[in-house]
Amino acid sequence: MHNSAQIIDVDPANPEQKTMQRAGKILEQNGLVIFPATCIYGVAANALDNTAIKKIFELKQRPKNNPILVLIPCVECLKELVQSIPQQAEKLMSAFWPGKITLVFNAKNKVSSLLTADTGKIGIRWPAHPVAQALLNSVDFPITGTSANLSGQNSCATTRQLPQSIIDQADLILNAKALKGGMGSSIVDVTTTPATIIRQGQISADQIKNILKN
Repeated sequence: MHNSAQIIDVDPANPEQKTMQRAGKILEQNGLVIFPATCIYGVAANALDNTAIKKIFELKQRPKNNPILVLIPCVECLKELVQSIPQQAEKLMSAFWPGKITLVFNAKNKVSSLLTADTGKIGIRWPAHPVAQALLNSVDFPITGTSANLSGQNSCATTRQLPQSIIDQADLILNAKALKGGMGSSIVDVTTTPATIIRQGQISADQIKNILKN
């Protein structure tokens, strides 16, 4: 167990390459990195490695029946993780990616059942935040994008709000000062017809429905 994660300040608009390479190496060694997303801080781990995924559940004290979403660096990367890309997913991705919407697909068999919580479905987002994008570009695998908080507790818009137990278990914290807080991404299940809005976040239900109608 660590004494405490190292905290490094990052420029939210233009993170230093050296810092991001260091974060990438930690992820390659199945470590955990706290990073800024658009609204709140998230916790990244190698989304293809069960050892790393288990650390996320421990860190967040998260029930095993609660799936964990995944971040990818490009639309093309979806094909590695999902069985198919429905037309309604294509519409939502072209309207809102990179950024504010997480889409739930039928997962390929190789996706860990820990991530899907045995549902066979996986939530995926291409993030818009420059630090999240730089983190993805520093590795050659998808990363987890779950919030850096204890399960059921409030999300953290500053690193000062992080619970001590999370600081103790993380390997690195990328501090981009205060984020805007508020709602996380909207979550839409595109495996159903019509698509099901699981959580209304930064994109309203009306905006989602309007895109799907066209």
